[in-house]
Amino acid sequence: MPDSNHAVYEAYFTRSLFQLLSGAGWKRLVAFRVDGEGVLLGGAPARYEAQKAFVPWGDITSVVVWQQRMAGPAMDYIGVQRRAGAPRLPGMNSGLRQDQTAKLAPHVEHELFLASRPINRWRLDPHGLRAAVDTFAPGLPVLVHEQQDTR
Repeated sequence: MPDSNHAVYEAYFTRSLFQLLSGAGWKRLVAFRVDGEGVLLGGAPARYEAQKAFVPWGDITSVVVWQQRMAGPAMDYIGVQRRAGAPRLPGMNSGLRQDQTAKLAPHVEHELFLASRPINRWRLDPHGLRAAVDTFAPGLPVLVHEQQDTR
């Protein structure tokens, strides 16, 4: 089997003074990681440890990039669609009800919304993401959901 460590995809949050003051320290916090075991969804820097979630490949049916339109600029998200019955994940969205997620992003399924993180204070490299998914989970779809204009 070829060495696939080179295909690991990892993105880090940009360090900020807020991170230092919130008690997270000055260490590099992983925002998103794809490796041979699965996908790590980082927590918000202020509550990193409590909100980070690891999802093994056996629970993932697709990796999804999606967008939430808001009053200002749209916010990009990345998440994992998971098999039915997969355990609930910790995270900033974990307490939202289905009616709430339907109002925030009607084009995104509730469970996907809960298993997503904003692409905020870090950058997504679509080519690096695709290469890592192809290496560690060949054939697994990487999807992009676009929200249609409702105006």
